[in-house]
Amino acid sequence: MNVIDQQSGNGWALYNGDCCEVIQAMPDESIGLSIFSPPFADLYSYSDSERDMGNCRNYQEFFEHFNFLSKELFRVTHTGRLVVFHCMDIPAMKERDGYIGIKDFSGDLIRCFQAAGFIYHGRHTVWKDPLTEATRTKAIGLMHKQIQKDSAMCRSGLPDYIIAMRKPGENANPIEHKDGLTEYYGSDCPSEHGIKFSHNVWRRYASPVWMDIRQGNTLNKTAAREEKDEKHICPLQLDVIARMLELYSNKGDNVLTPFAGIGSEVYQSVIQGRNGIGVELKSSYYQQAVLNAKQAENKAQEIKLF
Repeated sequence: MNVIDQQSGNGWALYNGDCCEVIQAMPDESIGLSIFSPPFADLYSYSDSERDMGNCRNYQEFFEHFNFLSKELFRVTHTGRLVVFHCMDIPAMKERDGYIGIKDFSGDLIRCFQAAGFIYHGRHTVWKDPLTEATRTKAIGLMHKQIQKDSAMCRSGLPDYIIAMRKPGENANPIEHKDGLTEYYGSDCPSEHGIKFSHNVWRRYASPVWMDIRQGNTLNKTAAREEKDEKHICPLQLDVIARMLELYSNKGDNVLTPFAGIGSEVYQSVIQGRNGIGVELKSSYYQQAVLNAKQAENKAQEIKLF
């Protein structure tokens, strides 16, 4: 498959194509940070393309395909730098899996990246309201009526995980914050100033559980939907992306997202002075990602003027 389309601007480049093919053209050690949400194995169908990793026959086949990408990500990542991905564990369903339970998707992804050579670097748990999940998914284990019927089948809600994997070796281009952290991305901003502000922001960022992510702080996904599109699309919160960019990349670094969707990671990379590189297979998502990248370019220019 050749690249169907590609567009670029000041601080961004987007490719409409298969990420497993596009990434092969990228030079060794050319990416300072990768951040993305991978397809959630066989849980969702994102498009009708046979190249879509979400269109796999089963859970095991997904990882057979994903292994190709994890090895390429290791090759293109700077020594000592990171790949950060967003995921959640996946409900096992009786009609599909033969049992009701939870699949350790986060752990299986970690092991996949470890097999490619990465070191498990850390994990943040992002709190989500179980009532919202119960309303959206109709999961029996989250229904109050299940408490009344048989609470042995009740379970906790499924949080989001932000997992960081590091390429071994010394980072030749340290990510320095000589004045500490001067920005805060999230709800309920600390009121202190100077180094005290930085300490309190770091305390929140270093927390293993993030309670202060604004769940609705995402790019608009509606415009990317086609008329008959009933496929899954869920943009990553901009707070999460901004924190990872601040902690794990320098201004001017190349930041890669192999599953660009509507371009959230590219958008935020441009805003924060990085070079966002995105690959997206689905044309309608790609087209919206281009529009979002152009909007970010204009916004970044306005920030410079002030």
